[in-house]
Formats: sequence, structure tokens, C-alpha cells
Amino acid sequence: MEFLSKSKGANGIIKKFYEDFVVKEIISTGKTLEVGKAYKPEELDLKENQDSKFTVFILEKRNWDTIRALLQVAKAFGRGKGAFSYAGTKDKFSVSTQLASIHKVEPERLLSLNLKDIKINGAWRSDTVELGSNVGNAFSVKIRDTNYDLANETVNELNGRFPNYFDKQRFGYRLNNFKVGLHIIKNELEEAVLSFLTDTKNENDQESIEARKRLKENQDYEDARNYFPKHLKYEKMVIDYLAKEKNYANALRRVPRGISIMFIHSVESAIFNFVLENYIKNEGIDEIKLKCMKNQFNFPDIEKLDVNGVFPVLPLIGYETKNEYIGDIEKQVLEFLDITNESFKIKSMPELSMKGSFRTAISPVNNVLLKEEGDCTVVDFSLQSGSYATIFLNEITKSDSFKTQDVYENFKTLRV
Repeated sequence: MEFLSKSKGANGIIKKFYEDFVVKEIISTGKTLEVGKAYKPEELDLKENQDSKFTVFILEKRNWDTIRALLQVAKAFGRGKGAFSYAGTKDKFSVSTQLASIHKVEPERLLSLNLKDIKINGAWRSDTVELGSNVGNAFSVKIRDTNYDLANETVNELNGRFPNYFDKQRFGYRLNNFKVGLHIIKNELEEAVLSFLTDTKNENDQESIEARKRLKENQDYEDARNYFPKHLKYEKMVIDYLAKEKNYANALRRVPRGISIMFIHSVESAIFNFVLENYIKNEGIDEIKLKCMKNQFNFPDIEKLDVNGVFPVLPLIGYETKNEYIGDIEKQVLEFLDITNESFKIKSMPELSMKGSFRTAISPVNNVLLKEEGDCTVVDFSLQSGSYATIFLNEITKSDSFKTQDVYENFKTLRV
């Protein structure tokens, strides 16, 4: 991606150990959930509701994916995935804290829970935690083998802001979510299924590579049921369906919607990244006319669009995106991809349709503090919900070579 800062990279290693990456959720009241600290609701300006059937709790986890950690908690009480909710996901390779809730489990039982690398730092009766209700996240990250002076120079140059790119995890570990999503948007459902099942680029498991190649060559789904690796469970669900019936829309529906919707989100995200990169490289961020105001926590309030606002805003294209918000760069990208904003109204799979929304082009980074520890630099900072700490950290290290064309190779031929 195009960097906003022009200073020399400090280099360094991020996430050498999961303890190097600490994520603390900033909840709706603006309070930060510290690691290793137990809380009562009044300490967080939250209210109890003894009549509620939900228990709100503070989850602390080490090297656990948010969903898998919550599944373990739910399983311990004989509950399923539908029993819990949370405000936002946190990095797996980290130590993190966050607010969550679970249905019909007593607070006392949660507090007595004993699971490896999972702690409950408070639990009480209250209303369910809503997705997206968190304000943001506070981070404490140790960058190893880095140059403190160069890191400090970059932070000073950025002056509390950085490009609000979507990071590569948005596009799947094979970086092919975009390709699958674009096929779905174009109603090329067989191609979408084959891409999901058989793309081997960025696949690092040899057994999976061989299975994907074999299926691509023979397209025998009945045979593929016998040799596809068990850990590719969603692929196997799609294959099992196609072995019985060749309905590609329904085959894709075997994939949980929380995952399949990411195919479409990745198309929105790649367009956003490409447009933002071009503004930074060519026109400059100041040329973005649409802006939004800030909230009481000094983070963007994307609901308050205002030309006199503080933070520049770009659209996440969807079928309800108004033409006045689609700039020249967006129009050229859509034309290049042979789609329009109306294409995001997906007739073959309406449940994956995207109305469109907005995202700040530049994200504020608040409360930045650098500390030198030998050849390491510890960076403390806080970000709005939805911004990627790794994007900010890569401005400092300049060590990640992720580019838009890694998601869609043809982008390298597009000139705007």
C-alpha cells in the first residue's frame, strides 16, 4: 500500500510472540478493559439488569480467536453459538480483553469457569452486548529488532493519523475472497465455487494444494469427498452438496453467512483500498471533499457527514450508494471490473447484497506513547473500531509488502 509517511522505515518484527500484541477493548462508555483486572459494572459506568436472561462478562484470552474462545465458553455450559454475542472480534495471536454476553448462564457459573488461556474478569446480569457497540480498541505492541529513533520520527510525522486501509486478513488467508466475491456479484456462481474450492495461490498446506489441484482437473465432487482434508470443513460442506446436486447458489449457502458475506465485503474493501491509495499517491488526501465530524471520544462519527467535518470519508460501494458520492476514481474502478453500484444487489443470492456505507479515509490514532526497551520499541495507542493496528504499525516499520494487486492481480494494469 502507499504509505502516508515519507520517513525511512524502522523495520522490526511484530507479533513474534502473542504476548507482544495486547488488545484492550474500549467499551461504549469510553472505559478501557485492562488485562488482568476484574471489574464490577459500576466501575465501567454500566448498569445491571437482574430481570435480564443475559449475563454480560469480560473475556480475557491468550492466543485464542474470539469466536472459538466464545464457543469454548458456551460449550462448557452446554450452549451453542447462538447463545453468545460480542461487540467486535480481536486478533487471535494476542492477549486481549473484550465485553461479551451469553444467554441463560448464571454470572456465578461464568466466574468459576476454568479454561486454558481464557479468564472471566467480571460477570453480571444485563442486556445483551450488541455487535459494533464498542468505541474502539487500545493497544500495547512490542516491535522487536527495531530502531526507536526512526519509529519515533515516523510517529511524529504522522501526527496522529494514518491511512485507514483494510488489511490483508480482510481478504482471506489465500487472498482470494475478492475473486470469489466478484464472481458472485457478476452472477458467475460456478466460477465462484471453483475459485473457493480450487485456488491454490497463497495456500501453504501441501495436502490442501494437492486436493485443490486434483478437483480443478477432474471436477468430480463425489470423488473429492474422499480426499479433501478434514480441516477444510467449509469446502467439504460445499463439495458434499455438489456431489448430490449442481445448484451453485445453494452450494455457496453451505458456507456460513458470516464467512460468505466476507466475499462481498472484500470487493468493497479492495475498491476502497485502491481509491485511497490513489488519493495518497496522486491527488492528495485534502482533495477528498466528503468528511465527517468527531464524537466525544475524538473518534470519527461516520453518521455525521459534513463538508466542514474533521475526517475525510470515502464510500464503501453498494447498491444504495448515491452517484454524488461515487468519484471519478471509483467510477473508473467499477468500469474496469465491469460492474456498477447496482451490481451489489445480488439477485441470485440476495442475502449477500450490500447497500453500501462509508469509511474514513484517514484514521486517527490517539494516545500514542513510545517506549524504548533495548532493541525493542513498545507502542501504546488507541484506534477507532474497524481500523487495523497492523496498518498503523506498518507505517512505522515499512516491512509489509502487501499490495492491492495481491488481492486482484489485474489491478496493476489499471491506471487512473
